[in-house]
Amino acid sequence: MESPRATSGSRRARRRGRPRRRAVLYVSLATVAVVGATAAGTVYVKAHARDNAVSSAASPAPSSSASAAASEEASVEPVTEPAVDRDALLSSALGKVTVPSGAKVSAAVLDLDSGDSAAYGDSAFDTASIVKVDILATLLLQAQDADRHLTATEKAYATKMIENSDNTSASQLWDIIGKAAGLDAANKRFGLTSTEGGDGALWGLTQTTAADQLTLLQQVFGDDSKLSEASQAYIQGLMKTVESDQRWGVSAAADGSEFALKNGWLARSTTGLWDVNSIGRVTVDGTDYLVAVLSKGTVSQAKGISLIEAAAKAAVGSFTEADSSASASASASASQ
Repeated sequence: MESPRATSGSRRARRRGRPRRRAVLYVSLATVAVVGATAAGTVYVKAHARDNAVSSAASPAPSSSASAAASEEASVEPVTEPAVDRDALLSSALGKVTVPSGAKVSAAVLDLDSGDSAAYGDSAFDTASIVKVDILATLLLQAQDADRHLTATEKAYATKMIENSDNTSASQLWDIIGKAAGLDAANKRFGLTSTEGGDGALWGLTQTTAADQLTLLQQVFGDDSKLSEASQAYIQGLMKTVESDQRWGVSAAADGSEFALKNGWLARSTTGLWDVNSIGRVTVDGTDYLVAVLSKGTVSQAKGISLIEAAAKAAVGSFTEADSSASASASASASQ
């Protein structure tokens, strides 16, 4: 846009013969126009600075007040933290665990506070006795559907099945829920996609993955569950009070006694090698984690326990170490 002052000057050059009074008037009007344009420009810059960053290359130098406004806006812009690749961190951590020749291990972890999760390995494993949590969850879901409470007999079976890992009690409840068909129907509602109940009476040979066991644990410990709060509390209570000689597995990753778990172990008759598994919730530095670790192919139960405990520590450690690094980085950035 042409400057009002420049326009006034060109008119005076063409009209030199006119009285000086009119020239003075033009000068006065030009002065008012320039002042008005400057004020309007300042208002525009201030308003624009509140809504958008002003490009210094495309606009005149802003006034000091506009610069202050833009600076204030920049100071409160949120800082985007880089996404953490949890799967990669878990894979790296599990890659450092010594796995005996011929054996396999798989793990999955979920941070209940943040909702972040990761899984390592997608192979199918025999459940052995960890399926007992699934059996009880299925029984409770069926009872909810029928609008009834568990009977005294069912409660007695449930207690022995979880706390003592009693197989006879598990077989009784396996029959009550409808064996594999009942388990599979409940698991479909729970969101498990890679778990299949064992044939006939062989509940211990139910096939599952670590990721599916993490989904099951969310039904037991999470907020968005098909199980009622009372049903969740019931299973959790039993998993917190397993007998002392079964307090191994994912508990190795917990702070002290802050855990709830169910373990499974089975020597395969065809190979003599062991399936050793552990699922549950552990607490580390005030944060709750759901953890599932599955293994197969170790030469003894003791070797299997050592493997899954090392894997559980590494799996949870991949979360706690990453979170500690992120916190330290955020603190350093805030202090600058």
